[in-house]
Amino acid sequence: MREVSLGDAAGLAETLRRNRVSMRPFEPYRSEEFYTEHGQRERISGLIAEREAGRLRPYVLIETATGTPVGAINLGSIALGPFRSGGLGYWVDQEWAGRGLATAAVKEVCRIAREELGLHRVEAGTLVDNTASQRVLAKAGFEQYGTAPKYLHINGAWRDHRLFQRLLHDDPPTD
Repeated sequence: MREVSLGDAAGLAETLRRNRVSMRPFEPYRSEEFYTEHGQRERISGLIAEREAGRLRPYVLIETATGTPVGAINLGSIALGPFRSGGLGYWVDQEWAGRGLATAAVKEVCRIAREELGLHRVEAGTLVDNTASQRVLAKAGFEQYGTAPKYLHINGAWRDHRLFQRLLHDDPPTD
C-alpha cells in the first residue's frame, strides 16, 4: 500500500476494466472515460488535490512482484477539530479477494488515521447485502451502528447501506 500517484493511471485503468463486471453491483454509474488511462489520470489529479487540501488520503494497493495495482483504499471526508473523523472506501481486484488484503489495508489506514492524523473515529458504509465487505470491517475492529435507507445511488438505484465505525481512541482533540 502506498499513496496513489499519476503514474498509477494506466495500471488502475487496466485493473478497473478487468474488474468492471464484478464491481458493478457495488459501484455508482461510471462513464466509459472512467475506465481509460486518461479518465484515471483525471480522477487521480482530483484525489491528489484533495490530499493536498488535507481532506483525503488516497492509497493504491500494489502487487509487489509486478507493481500492478490490485485495489485502492481512501480515507476521505477528513474533519479535524472536535469531530476528528474520516470516511473509508476501498475495493480489491477479484483475483485478490479473500486473501486478507482488504483487511490489512483497512487496519493500516486506521493506524494512519490515529497515529498520523489524530482522528478519533473512522466510518464506513456497505450495501446491506455486501457481507464480504462487512466481514472485512468486522475483522478490522469496526462495529455496525445503524442503517441508512437509500444512502447512495449504486448500480442504477438508491440503495440502503449498513453503517460502521471504529473508534480509535478517547484522547481529547489537540487543535
